[in-house]
Amino acid sequence: MKNSILTVLAVATIVSCNKKETTIAGSNSDSLTMSTSDSPTTLNDSVTTANNMGTDNTMLSSQDKMFADAASTGSMMEVMTGKLAETIASNAAVKSLAAMIVKDHTMAGVELKKWASANNYSLPAAMTTEQQAMFDELKMKKGAEFDKAYAKMMVSDHKKDIDAFKKQSSEGKDASLKTFASNTLPTLEKHLKEAQKVDSSMK
Repeated sequence: MKNSILTVLAVATIVSCNKKETTIAGSNSDSLTMSTSDSPTTLNDSVTTANNMGTDNTMLSSQDKMFADAASTGSMMEVMTGKLAETIASNAAVKSLAAMIVKDHTMAGVELKKWASANNYSLPAAMTTEQQAMFDELKMKKGAEFDKAYAKMMVSDHKKDIDAFKKQSSEGKDASLKTFASNTLPTLEKHLKEAQKVDSSMK
């Protein structure tokens, strides 16, 4: 009888232990499932956030990116200073030069944005700090002083622009951006020629 009672107790103890082990194993399984399912959620959230922020085309060369950025901020600068000149310049030739530059650089800016959209590239949203400082300094001038400063700025800017566009048309890697640079060069050369005429007439 005693042996039977001991046997029953031993079996009960073994069953109890097995239940605890099963519970622990089940608990570990739940933890594993939770951590595994949590990881993809975090990863997906990160990817979604990155996509919302926008990404640049990493296939573009450093030359292409540098040119695109400079051409974009340069066009912003030409349009802003041109609109300013159309408003406050006192010389008719300066106003005419400014109107031409605003029209052509606005069109160039639109073309550049089309290229950027097609190539998944984010162009700068504003002028550089240096360009903003130049614009702020120019708008403080009035009358003949403004006219001379604007004409001189257009001569200097377009010389730099022409050099940059020539370099891109020969050294750029992206075919469509090279074509943009080549097609825009004649317009920039025309701007320089007209700016030099206006600048010379006021000396």
